[in-house]
Amino acid sequence: MIKFFNNSNIFFWIEKFTNFINSIFFVLLIVAISFALIFSPPDYLQGDSVRIMYVHVPAAWIGLASFTLIAFLSILNFIFKIKNLFLISKSIAPIGLMFTCLAIVTGALWGQPTWGTFWAWDARITSMLILGIFYLLFIFVNKYVLDQHRANKISSLIAILGAVNIPIIKYSVEWWNTLHQPASIKIAGASTIHSSMIVPLLLMFFVLILYCALIFLMKYKTEIIRIKKKNLKRL
Repeated sequence: MIKFFNNSNIFFWIEKFTNFINSIFFVLLIVAISFALIFSPPDYLQGDSVRIMYVHVPAAWIGLASFTLIAFLSILNFIFKIKNLFLISKSIAPIGLMFTCLAIVTGALWGQPTWGTFWAWDARITSMLILGIFYLLFIFVNKYVLDQHRANKISSLIAILGAVNIPIIKYSVEWWNTLHQPASIKIAGASTIHSSMIVPLLLMFFVLILYCALIFLMKYKTEIIRIKKKNLKRL
């Protein structure tokens, strides 16, 4: 198990996974975009503006899932003091911030034709903005706090504290009156979205997950190389 996590093994598997994702990514991207823009029908109320959903919803899912994973890894890091967990969290954070911002921007573009405004301080929009602030705090601490041990500790505390916001985002539409409708896709229970829209939505989600994986692998590899160079300079 220890040998699996040495740098040579990690670089080997990063190359393998990167090459595999590159080999299928563009084909799946074309398929997903075709379903989202051509094969899926316009909504009977929102018209073609509903197609923004195929980017907005997966982006929001990824932003939430990324921060949840960072918080979980931060808890494990506090307990077990595993350096790789910190590197993984550090590599995920920019991806999560990017998709959180994408969710906010596409939500604003969707909101204008749907609600008549680009921005409203409703519970879900505001809590998503707060999520973006927690991402920024996490990234800035790791970038500008020079003491690595201290940066690790502070950023982990930020991630754990920020995790409180995740259920607020999730259940905001049920706890308060908001512009957002309740969840249309449910893991437990019947979904209220038509299958003609679920297919392109899940395809876009899968493609964006692959894109996240590519960015993560490159970022993680860069972090390992940076640490190796820092250690060599000390010798």
